Amino acid sequence: MKATGSFCHHQLLNAGKKSGIMQPLQALLVAVFFIASGPLSATEKATEQTPLPKLKLDKNITLSGLSSGGYMAAQFHLAYSADVQGAAIVAAGPVYCAANSLQTAFAHCLNQASSKPDLTAASAYLTAQQQQGAIDALENLLDDKVWIFHGTKDSTVAAPVSDALAKQYQSLLPKSNVLYVKDKPFAHHFPTDHSKGTDCAASTAPFIGSCGYDAAGALLGHLLPGLKPRTEKSSGQLLELDQVALAPIAKGQLGATGYLYLPESCSKGQSCRLHVSFHGCKQYAGAVGNVYARLTGLNEYADNNQLVVLYPQADKSVMNPNGCWDWWGYSGEHYTTKNGAQMQAVKQLIEVLQGRR
Repeated sequence: MKATGSFCHHQLLNAGKKSGIMQPLQALLVAVFFIASGPLSATEKATEQTPLPKLKLDKNITLSGLSSGGYMAAQFHLAYSADVQGAAIVAAGPVYCAANSLQTAFAHCLNQASSKPDLTAASAYLTAQQQQGAIDALENLLDDKVWIFHGTKDSTVAAPVSDALAKQYQSLLPKSNVLYVKDKPFAHHFPTDHSKGTDCAASTAPFIGSCGYDAAGALLGHLLPGLKPRTEKSSGQLLELDQVALAPIAKGQLGATGYLYLPESCSKGQSCRLHVSFHGCKQYAGAVGNVYARLTGLNEYADNNQLVVLYPQADKSVMNPNGCWDWWGYSGEHYTTKNGAQMQAVKQLIEVLQGRR
């Protein structure tokens, strides 16, 4: 099935009601909500298989993510704010936008002109989760940096949805710490300034846009003051990780393969920082190989900034056929908290890399 950013899900939902297959159909539609084209061509398979050396990584990390990965980045940020110092979100909405409801996800978290995420309910939810210890204290966010991006030609996520994310963060930390970029005529993808992506005005696989805009540099520059210029030619390695071997809790929650960009200085024992970047739907390893891990532009900044970049990978399933990160509850009702299965799996991966496990 070929989908577009203006996917006519209402007609399919009505068909599902009549045919009695509402729940499976809804799961499929949510899974394709970040899709804009058909099958991909073959992807590059040049990932290094070098054994992972012992790393000296700072405990505090930064995050980024696109689409469902943007939702995941924000969820992870709020859940583990004691260990996260900043997050960059491209084309996504507020934490707990879907409120564990497919109907709410369709009505208020996608591309509907009437989309209006309920920030009051989300705030009450976050307060309750904090009181129960399911997320870290929200006060940890006060000195964090947040970078948010929404393209004006994004027909997959409506502007009010990203606006709501900005408002949510502005209520949790100083407004000057939140940078919201929303004036670029870009479609739904990760924008770059190289020519290896697709047309910036159209959301097509593998959702890396050639836009003449260096989103990687912009977001890292905001999250990491004093960011040094990128390198013209990377000297590090893109390693393929066995996610389940490194983090057994990942079995059944993440894909078998993940990726790690490792600068030469970090592999030789220099103290480095960790940045975690979450792919969007149909960008997981089984669909695009290492394309997201290679082409966002983040790796080009890693060498000069002693920055290790982890690209954890979700996987497809019956309820998630396009390998999205869970932002609506397919993995369980605790998907936004430290009790969420995917959240715990990614946290274990991070702690293994940091030598904390």
